[in-house]
Amino acid sequence: MRSTWVKILEYASSPLHGTMSRKLRKGVRLQINEGKIYEKAVIFIGDKFVRLTESDPKEGNLNSYFALESISSVRTYSLEG
Repeated sequence: MRSTWVKILEYASSPLHGTMSRKLRKGVRLQINEGKIYEKAVIFIGDKFVRLTESDPKEGNLNSYFALESISSVRTYSLEG
């Protein structure tokens, strides 16, 4: 399933220039394993894990890590266009 999850994450995001990270496409929200819904996260897809980084003015950068083998579902939400 690793390659499937990677493809879904790639389709939901676009590359950040000059980095290995990706940002969620405009109007796309992402949910992993029926957990929190991410709206403006930056995604890093490693060989064994996925990191989602959110910026919060009060908290700073918040990082969430998911082991690729532990991902059981990925849900994307997007505006009709």
